Amino acid sequence: MNFYAIKAIYLFELARTWRTLMQSIASPVLSTSLYFIVFGSAIGSRMVAIDGISYGAFIVPGLIMLTVLTESTSNASFGIYMPKFSGTIYEILSAPISAIEIILGYVGAAASKAILLGLIILLTARFFVDFSIEHPLWMLAFLVLTAISFSLFGFIIGVLANSFEQLQIVPLMVITPLTFLGGSFYSISMLPPLWQQITLFNPVVYLISGFRWSFYGVADVNVGLSLAMILLFMALCIGVICWIFHTGYKVKV
Repeated sequence: MNFYAIKAIYLFELARTWRTLMQSIASPVLSTSLYFIVFGSAIGSRMVAIDGISYGAFIVPGLIMLTVLTESTSNASFGIYMPKFSGTIYEILSAPISAIEIILGYVGAAASKAILLGLIILLTARFFVDFSIEHPLWMLAFLVLTAISFSLFGFIIGVLANSFEQLQIVPLMVITPLTFLGGSFYSISMLPPLWQQITLFNPVVYLISGFRWSFYGVADVNVGLSLAMILLFMALCIGVICWIFHTGYKVKV
């Protein structure tokens, strides 16, 4: 295992974050803070509690998960796509680096940035709403597993994408709508019975439900099922990546 190569890719990707702090950190935190102000403080104070939890506190896990899902996917996809776009991917491919080392570098950096952003938003939420974390270790576990899983997913998108438009389709047209419809702002028990059953086909429901359970001890679906869904999604992403490298997918630049 070439740890120097992994470290080089990892630090290079993190350095890009520090060079673009306004875009990478400040912008997502500001956007999420607006949700806390509008839905948490302004509207939330006039809404009834959900499962005994104030509305402002109830949406905290969903908003954190919304940011983690979109940022981990975008960071990983952009990180591997830019070398393809600029042509520097051939320098990586010609270096004595294995596929697993490339993946560890890019996915590790994207997941680290998403986790850091999630923790910053968690601290920021304290300024707007009061909330508690009943299971902090499980909260970190769900956060880390989700960040890694969707960073792997983003890596796949970046490898397969042939344009910046394709790079943005999945985060904007798939992940964001699924997150909004996955219980970020409400409990699926509030939906009519038919829509409750339909919503269970949304994989993001299980992520948000498990993450919310780590905060308040309440969940829309079984916690074990939520954890299993995250691990299953991670395994599927790893399988797809293995297939891409095994079949010798040709990088298009």
